[in-house]
Amino acid sequence: MLAALALATLPGAMPTGTLDVRVSDLRSTKGTILFCLTADPENFPGCTDDRNAVTRSVPAAARGVRIAGLGRGDYAVSVIHDENDNAKLDTFAGIPREGFGFSRNPAIRFGPPKFSASEFPLAGDVTMQQVRIRYLL
Repeated sequence: MLAALALATLPGAMPTGTLDVRVSDLRSTKGTILFCLTADPENFPGCTDDRNAVTRSVPAAARGVRIAGLGRGDYAVSVIHDENDNAKLDTFAGIPREGFGFSRNPAIRFGPPKFSASEFPLAGDVTMQQVRIRYLL
C-alpha cells in the first residue's frame, strides 16, 4: 500500500483507474463473452488495429470483467456473446446471429454505433458500465 502511494506521488506518474463491465440480457450461458476496450475512435468497435486496445474473453456464465490499471481518459467498450466459441461475431446476410452490445447502450440502427455514442469517461478509481446484450436473429 505504501509503495503504491509513493509511486503515485512521483512526478509524471499517471493516475489509473479500474473499469467494471457487466452484461445483462444474455440468452444463454453458452460460449464466451468477448470484450474490446478502446480509446481510439478509428478502431471502434473492432479494436483490430489498435495496439493499445484491451481485449478480454471470459466464460458467458461470468457475465462481466474487471480491467485494472487503465489511464484516465475517454473509452468505449464493445461486447460480443460468442455462443459457439469461434472468437468472432457470426452473421447471416450482414445481420449478427450472436449477441452484441456497447457501452452506454446506444440505439442500434444500421451498423454499429459511432465511438461518440458509446464513449464514457474513466475519471475515478472505479468506473462501471452495464452493457445490455442484444440479439437480432
